Amino acid sequence: MKLLFATNDLTRIAFAKSLLAGEGIAAFELDVHTSILEGSSWAVPRRLMVADRDHFLASAILRDNGLMDG
Repeated sequence: MKLLFATNDLTRIAFAKSLLAGEGIAAFELDVHTSILEGSSWAVPRRLMVADRDHFLASAILRDNGLMDG
């Protein structure tokens, strides 16, 4: 698994997952419940991960849609 990005912006994560699903790339959201355990819903950013083999294409898709730098 490789990291695409980490954020507290739920709309950014939802948009990214939708774009990737449309291309047949499974994306996994980590740290969804961690912030609840810590007591603050915004304390821990959520991480969006993909399989190693999908990272290059997923990064390109998100970059083309303005969701990643570079």
